[in-house]
Amino acid sequence: MFLCGDRPHKAKPYGYNLRKKAIEAIGQDGMKKIEVSQLFNISRNTINLWLKRQAETNDFQSLPN
Repeated sequence: MFLCGDRPHKAKPYGYNLRKKAIEAIGQDGMKKIEVSQLFNISRNTINLWLKRQAETNDFQSLPN
């Protein structure tokens, strides 16, 4: 969370296209999470959260604020 004046500001969620490419790289292309995290410059924890959300909801879309 970033402080912007008196109000905290949340970072923008990653776009759906980036999420899709990362998830497809793991599922279809067989890349390892560490490889995908380095390729797309995202954390492994973020990838794990997306995969968890996909398993629970059948999609990896960001949650509404």
